[in-house]
Amino acid sequence: MGGRPSSPLDKQQRQHLKGQVDTLLRNFLPCYRGQLAASVLRQISRELGPQEPAGSQLLRSKKLPRVREHRGPLTQLRGHPPRWQPIFCVLRGDGRLEWFSHKEEYENGGHCLGSTALTGYTLLTSQREYLRLLDALCPESLGDHTQEEPDSLLEVPVSFPLFLQHPFRRHLCFSAATREAQHAWRLALQGGIRLQGTVLQRSQAPAARAFLDAVRLYRQHQGHFGDDDVTLGSDAEVLTAVLMREQLPALRAQTLPGLRGAGRARAWAWTELLDAVHAAVLAGASAGLCAFQPEKDELLASLEKTIRPDVDQLLRQRARVAGRLRTNIRGPLESCLRREVDPQLPRVVQTLLRTVEASLEAVRTLLAQGMDRLSHRLRQSPSGTRLRREVYSFGEMPWDLALMQTCYREAERSQGRLGQLAAPFGFLGMQSLVFGAQDLAQQLMADAVATFLQLADQCLTTALNCDQAAQRLERVRGRVLKELPEFEGDVLAVGSQALTTEGIYEDVIRGCLLQRIDQELKKTLGANDVSCTLDGCLEVPWEQEGADEETEAEREGGACPRQPDSGAQIQPLCPPPSRGTFRS
Repeated sequence: MGGRPSSPLDKQQRQHLKGQVDTLLRNFLPCYRGQLAASVLRQISRELGPQEPAGSQLLRSKKLPRVREHRGPLTQLRGHPPRWQPIFCVLRGDGRLEWFSHKEEYENGGHCLGSTALTGYTLLTSQREYLRLLDALCPESLGDHTQEEPDSLLEVPVSFPLFLQHPFRRHLCFSAATREAQHAWRLALQGGIRLQGTVLQRSQAPAARAFLDAVRLYRQHQGHFGDDDVTLGSDAEVLTAVLMREQLPALRAQTLPGLRGAGRARAWAWTELLDAVHAAVLAGASAGLCAFQPEKDELLASLEKTIRPDVDQLLRQRARVAGRLRTNIRGPLESCLRREVDPQLPRVVQTLLRTVEASLEAVRTLLAQGMDRLSHRLRQSPSGTRLRREVYSFGEMPWDLALMQTCYREAERSQGRLGQLAAPFGFLGMQSLVFGAQDLAQQLMADAVATFLQLADQCLTTALNCDQAAQRLERVRGRVLKELPEFEGDVLAVGSQALTTEGIYEDVIRGCLLQRIDQELKKTLGANDVSCTLDGCLEVPWEQEGADEETEAEREGGACPRQPDSGAQIQPLCPPPSRGTFRS
């Protein structure tokens, strides 16, 4: 491809990046420590709070989310100068991609030529679309191809390409031999990208929730109040993405003019430079978080010992603080909600619901078809090998990428609608929402399958004939399908913080917002029992009737910033009170 960075990262550049990572960790870790306390309190309060009655929901699948290992021959554009070369590629069950010189090297346990975590990548199967993306990386050199090789390999037509693009890493260019192989690899790679991207969002560990809250608060303190996809990936990958986004403008200004080559060769060189910077930042972030791990483990253990005995007192203190805050901001907040939120809420709710409703309906259809196949097979061959094979296939449905693609595709189709939220709300987290809807579809399918198999195992005995067994399976089928709609109202549930005044302040505002969301969901879904409760919020939001008693002058007394125009930074609804814990 020609141009490469004029020089690799030198010692001074590496030292500069190390200093940037150290500064990030120094500013971030105190916020993380505070959120660990909030997360532990939230977990304990859930354990001690009212539990769902037995039998009122699907069983939770014990199988961890995974992708099926996929492997096969591909060609890859690699080397200096780059050439299309045959390789043997393997996608591991944890979503990590590896490639070997040939199949025998893989089978004999040899070293791979390269490997990568798929976090943050976007898969493109159109060469034209990829070249347009490459051109956009260095728009100032468009049309200047005088220094490029005349037979630039990226411009040679590729029949079945698989381009993996990353905003901060070297691009990976593969090609399959057939359309069928390309399709199979596309499903596998997309599954791996999602699996590695949502590792923190799927975790139930207090530390994972604390980390995500800490990242959000850290970025707010840096002046970023919008929402985007920066929290996709592991903790080290998230911090790396945060720092890379902060440093990218300066990096472009300082290094892009000095890159050799022009046009696409220059863009390719830019991705290689970014990859070197990303690797250095990721190594520093990983080392810093690894060094913090013993302190974090000790802090979590200490918080568990100190919070659990006093949890009732802590919750009462929190309730008093929340009550005072509600009183202080009641009028201004209600005025702001009526002016800024109420006119927009129907549109937002409709957009978000459509993102998940079609996916959940696809889950219902797919699940019903799978259960029907089992009943049909039972009538035909109650004890045969084919029945056992059907039961195994049914149990593997949540992890069958080709089968689940009908559910995932519905969420992918919503990206255009979600993109319409960017201009009025500054929302750029479309990929996170799509991944969340797909994760929800997979989890619902896994839970429904686990529930069906357990109930079927309990009700089927050797004393039943085929018709009796099939009738019992029909009853189990109806019971499982009846449970699915109960999850739809939880899609918009969000979390809260518990210990700091700032966290309680956010809870109060979110509680008021969720009242509005509840009302809009009930109107939209036509259900009286839809509850989009604040997940982990320990206070019931103040009642709407109380707000109506405020005078109009009181409501207008604390005007909040208006919604910014497109491209402006999103500002908080109301400025938070001075920081501190409610022990102070």
